[in-house]
Amino acid sequence: MKLIIINGPNLNLLGVREKKIYGNKSFGSLFDELQKKYNDISLEQYQSNHEGEIIEKIQEVGFSYDGIIINAGGFTHTSIAIRDAISSVTTPCLGVHISNILSREEFRQNSYLSEVSVGIISGLGMKGYELAIQYFKSK
Repeated sequence: MKLIIINGPNLNLLGVREKKIYGNKSFGSLFDELQKKYNDISLEQYQSNHEGEIIEKIQEVGFSYDGIIINAGGFTHTSIAIRDAISSVTTPCLGVHISNILSREEFRQNSYLSEVSVGIISGLGMKGYELAIQYFKSK
């Protein structure tokens, strides 16, 4: 099984930024833990602050991987282009949001990616990434 976690803008600052919302753990340390725990699968990660790079990564892996776990950050609420990239590939995509986007500012409550994703995990903190892996493993 081959999975990739794609993180969008500002998620490279996890563990440093807005700790009350996002916690104090870096994504790198979480990813190391996930790779050790799920060493029976090929697990990769990718992060970019640039919309076009995220689209290119989705297109690159979207026909050969078993799953895409995506936290598009702020692009979740603004990017029709990322939505179109997800709907253009055959690899299923599952959205993860560290915070509960439905309890945040009104503009964050809309997700352009929801309609083209198999599901969304929202508000469970960094645990959402592991739950997404478990979902794909159970298929």
